[in-house]
Amino acid sequence: MDHLRIAVEEKVGTITLQNPPANVLAKALLKELDQALTELENDKDVHVIILHGEGRFFAAGANIKEFTEVKDGAEFTKFAREGQQLLDRIECFPKPIIAAIHGAALGGGLELAMACHIRLATEDAKLGLPELQLGLIPGFSGSQRLPRYVGKAKATEMLLTSEPISGKEAKELGLVNSIHSEQALIEDAKALAKKIAQKSTITVKMTLELLRYYDPTTHTEGSTREADMFGLAFDSEDGKEGIQAFIEKRSPNFKNR
Repeated sequence: MDHLRIAVEEKVGTITLQNPPANVLAKALLKELDQALTELENDKDVHVIILHGEGRFFAAGANIKEFTEVKDGAEFTKFAREGQQLLDRIECFPKPIIAAIHGAALGGGLELAMACHIRLATEDAKLGLPELQLGLIPGFSGSQRLPRYVGKAKATEMLLTSEPISGKEAKELGLVNSIHSEQALIEDAKALAKKIAQKSTITVKMTLELLRYYDPTTHTEGSTREADMFGLAFDSEDGKEGIQAFIEKRSPNFKNR
């Protein structure tokens, strides 16, 4: 692939965006990212995925130069819907995806990070949706995901002012999970990924699905589905192994079935 690199080590797959100097989300990169996800989804040796950018940035938005090639609004809408489908795929991916953010995650870059299941960032990283500054609006569901993490009031401020926030403030608001030094960011992401990779892939997949049911106004549907999956987990070989290992005071040997 021309715009990203894939590596697999100890059950952890790493996707590195490589579109210098700012890792803008060109159409070709987005297509390759979709292909990379298919490859890692089908790789049974990969349990967790890390997504990060090479060089100075995580991803500094869309390729604005490509916008000048768009003929009309209908074509622009098609591009946005295709981007939304890719990010929805990431959010619904059956394996956890961890975004390791440094430098800048702006526009489409932040939308990409918000679609991931977990986000780590450096303290001085810049995260924002500056589309209004270009006379545009977010197109990859940024206006819908940002309020989930920072609240509607802060999301409104960030969108209307186009001003980014730092990694430190993003942590305080709940947009990212934790703060790391630039030198330790990837190694810390790998350590977290390996910790998750020790779990049964069956119950990890179930948990990711259940989290998609989360609704702050009600938990009825999610709780019903949780009870159903609780029984499925118990019936799995890993469920029985986990219980037996606990009784025998040893580490479980999950077979992912």
